[in-house]
Amino acid sequence: MIRYSLSCEKAHEFEGWFSESAEFDRQKASGFLTCPVCGSGEVSKVLMAPSVTTARQKEGTQALAVSAAQKLAMSKLKEAIQEIRASSEDVGEKFPEEARKIHYGEAEARGIIGQASPVEVKSLIEEGIEIAPLPVLPDEAN
Repeated sequence: MIRYSLSCEKAHEFEGWFSESAEFDRQKASGFLTCPVCGSGEVSKVLMAPSVTTARQKEGTQALAVSAAQKLAMSKLKEAIQEIRASSEDVGEKFPEEARKIHYGEAEARGIIGQASPVEVKSLIEEGIEIAPLPVLPDEAN
């Protein structure tokens, strides 16, 4: 679909969506294209900036507008993550090794956090070692 910014002879601006660029011309010629404000059939395309999406913009499209309930839930989730981090030992890249030691009784049982590759995570889970990802959440802008 192609979106055009349109304007009538009385300067009313609106948008139109067309399956292809030639569809605009066909609808205008047949009289099907009229201004939704005044009904004028004298409609033309208006110069508009192209919509180009970059990788950086795609990353930004994941943002959400949240309700008060969702904001409260996100706040509680952030608190829980902070509590987990505060009460766990960060073992960094040694996470898979330390998780195995704890699981097999070779090290004291304690909460640990750290990094593991997807392959290491799969291996730990296959061994029956209970692990969970700890999300990194953005800071609130409040």
